[in-house]
Amino acid sequence: MKYKCQICGYVYDEEAEGVKFTDLPADWKCPWCGASKSDFAPEHAPGQTATANAGGLTDETAGGEDSSSGRATSCDSETFIHHEERRLSTGQLAAICSNLARGCEKQYRSEEQARFMELARWFDNITPEASESGVDELLSLIDMDLKHNYPSLSSAGTAEGDRGALRVKVWGEKVSMIQKSLLERYRRDGEQFLENTEIWICTVCGFIFVGDKAPAICPVCKVPDWKFEKVNGR
Repeated sequence: MKYKCQICGYVYDEEAEGVKFTDLPADWKCPWCGASKSDFAPEHAPGQTATANAGGLTDETAGGEDSSSGRATSCDSETFIHHEERRLSTGQLAAICSNLARGCEKQYRSEEQARFMELARWFDNITPEASESGVDELLSLIDMDLKHNYPSLSSAGTAEGDRGALRVKVWGEKVSMIQKSLLERYRRDGEQFLENTEIWICTVCGFIFVGDKAPAICPVCKVPDWKFEKVNGR
């Protein structure tokens, strides 16, 4: 039997390892991305195949469900045609501009990158300081993304044939899943979880890694380790 990490794709082969997956300790982690044991799922049974969505990106799905959690991905397309406009907060605008700057950086568009970063800093400077959020509140928000928002994005991107939106969904969902895994470990172990270790963030996709050094290759977007930044002053 083989079990696959739903975040980075690492496959645990019981036959090769000589230990059943269910016999691994509860605190066992993915050797590639550090995900928890609970983030693994059995690989498809013989006869099941991966299907490609309309955007050309592969989602290993069966019966119209999302590969990472079995969540249904159907969504009413009218939601994306007739929706209420809403004002974005300055913090949201700062995040959007920062992400656009990262996208420009990856495309070697330095002038556009600088302009988006200038906007991001301006919005960030006028954003009121946020109140402290507890772990439970953060987990609740991430669960909302995983259960509702990413499936909705997937449906909209597929309907429109928008490869960019589908890539955002794939990367964003994986990053959110590792955030959930890390928060659950922090809730269980407290500050001990972060003792004598470092925290690294991929500057391209936002993947978070806890360990002495950054992974050689980002498990999500596959950029090299020099694209990771160490979180200091925590």
